[in-house]
Amino acid sequence: MRTRGALAMLLVVCASLALVATTSAKHRLDRGLSLQVLGLQHGHRFGIDQVYNSFGCTGKDESPGLHISGVPTPTAKSLAITIFDPDAPTQSGWWHWLVYNLPATPTLDLAENASAPGLPGLPRGAKQGPNDFGTTGYGGVCPPHGSPPHHYRVTVWALKDQLTVPPGSTAALIDYLIGANAIAHRTVIVKYSR
Repeated sequence: MRTRGALAMLLVVCASLALVATTSAKHRLDRGLSLQVLGLQHGHRFGIDQVYNSFGCTGKDESPGLHISGVPTPTAKSLAITIFDPDAPTQSGWWHWLVYNLPATPTLDLAENASAPGLPGLPRGAKQGPNDFGTTGYGGVCPPHGSPPHHYRVTVWALKDQLTVPPGSTAALIDYLIGANAIAHRTVIVKYSR
């Protein structure tokens, strides 16, 4: 009987410690890092500049301007940005942008359309992954016509290292590598519907 009681008490203590560790880690992930998505319309919505220019959408297909501050330097060695639509009518959501190996400076500003090829918008060394439209770089928002507003997760990630991404990697693999190396993150939810 005593052994059962001691074992039960040990399990309760271990479960409590695991819960505290998980909760503490979650709070550490958000502490201090700040993200502003620039140029949003009334109601915290993307404007026509961030809308895709195909699939029935007629936007400019430009990545949003971003202001990042509170980067945990010198611990962070690089930054990543993701834009993901969990409301897309697929089983796995929709990746609009993955950019990684951005410099981990205390503040970082990216101008609107920084993802465009041939423009000097991204800092040297930054890499862009594939989006779910099948291209590299930013692919604008374009929810199905008449659907409720989609909630786009714009996230900045502070990473403990530069990422080494194998050639031909999918957005899901790059997201996994980002998450595995994250020491902090901040998410802003931006809406859009048509």
